[in-house]
Amino acid sequence: MPLRSLLRTIPIEPSPEGEKGGLQRRMGTIPLMMLGIGATVGTGVFFVMHEAVPAAGPATVLAFLLAALAAGLSALCYAEMASAVPASGSTYTYAYATLGELAAVIVAACLLLEYGVSTAAVAVGWSGYLNLLLDNTVGVSFPAILSANPWDSTPGILNLPAVLLVLLCALLLIRGVSESAKVNTAMVVIKVAVLVLFGAVAFTGFQADNFADFAPFGAAGVTAAAGTIFFTFIGLDAVSTAGGEAKDPRRSLPRAILGALAVVTALYLFVAVAAIGSQPWQAFSDPEQQSVGLAVIIENITGAAWPGTLLALGAVISIFSVTLVVMYGQTRVLYSMGRDGLVPGFFARVNQRTGTPVNTTIVVAVAVGLLAAFVPLGGLWDLVSIGTLVAFIVVAVSVLVLRRKRPDLPRGFRVPFGPVIPVLSIITCLVVLSGLGLVTYAWFGAWVGAALLYYALWGRKSAARARARD
Repeated sequence: MPLRSLLRTIPIEPSPEGEKGGLQRRMGTIPLMMLGIGATVGTGVFFVMHEAVPAAGPATVLAFLLAALAAGLSALCYAEMASAVPASGSTYTYAYATLGELAAVIVAACLLLEYGVSTAAVAVGWSGYLNLLLDNTVGVSFPAILSANPWDSTPGILNLPAVLLVLLCALLLIRGVSESAKVNTAMVVIKVAVLVLFGAVAFTGFQADNFADFAPFGAAGVTAAAGTIFFTFIGLDAVSTAGGEAKDPRRSLPRAILGALAVVTALYLFVAVAAIGSQPWQAFSDPEQQSVGLAVIIENITGAAWPGTLLALGAVISIFSVTLVVMYGQTRVLYSMGRDGLVPGFFARVNQRTGTPVNTTIVVAVAVGLLAAFVPLGGLWDLVSIGTLVAFIVVAVSVLVLRRKRPDLPRGFRVPFGPVIPVLSIITCLVVLSGLGLVTYAWFGAWVGAALLYYALWGRKSAARARARD
């Protein structure tokens, strides 16, 4: 296999009007920013306090800032790359434009793993919250036989609510990106309102004395809690998958990424301060609290049972939004690969009426639906993490390479302080990667190996034929 073919890159200047016969630029800064918030604010924030506070005490507030800083380093790199290479495909496209075809294949494998497993896993989580909400409101729920996979502790035939969620998201994505963005925006507003309402109620029981023993476990506790909190910020990269459908992408994409980071950070800090101020930090270690997250805090303050229903509603809407946006991202990565010839052209066909890659959306929905219905996914979260962190590293490397190769390329945003922030982003991701187990690396290596075998047997020649046609 010639080295030259492995390092070939794609052009960097896409048409600002969109691609002929392809995706059209219809989303402005606010819908793009809502994509980032929608993919980031999931159920993690509803429950992470009861994992982080026992490790750091009231200094969990600093842990949120530290996690936001780590996520922010990657967000800055994404903002520059999105403004310099405003095309669909996110990290896959950035790698193809800067590091070459082989790197793009590896990154695509990471993204498809990250998006596919996480979408199916959160859909399974949605099933549980939906049952809780239905039980609390109308007194009925899906029976266990239709809301669990055959390998669950209480086995069922399939997880039907998870499949229904995937189907609903697929129908929205097929209908059109504008419609999907509007639904996502509405859900983002609702779930943010639920968290703001939690904070407002929690602040009525605020006691400054709860912050007195601020850092009982010192800096080690803060960094440990930050590691737990970090993954509640994952999802900001979803904005960059919309590069081919963004209006004025060199400006709107970086604004949306950084705007989403600012909103998410402010919301998380608000929730953290309100929660810690409302009860002694030692209470977060109570096992009974850990199973119900933030709901028990406002139940204790109000003496009412409605908080459980409210938080279940927030979780249901949060997961719906996350599933919708992450599925959207996966379809755009596959669309971009089809456009470049690395997967069959079937994936790059766009319906002229809806302006969406219908074929790709159906394939993704079937694959994710089968995973959610039948496969136990609880042990695969570390694979999601490794895929995400590798993508973050590649984006930072792409910033450094593109500045050297194309210093003249127009950029709507430039990461400040030269190479310092991209290098810090790489180091941060490597530190987090060092904490993952050998089994995770083995599975990840097998997945990437399968992707490289596919590339060697079919993808390389197909990509060469696609380039020759262009």
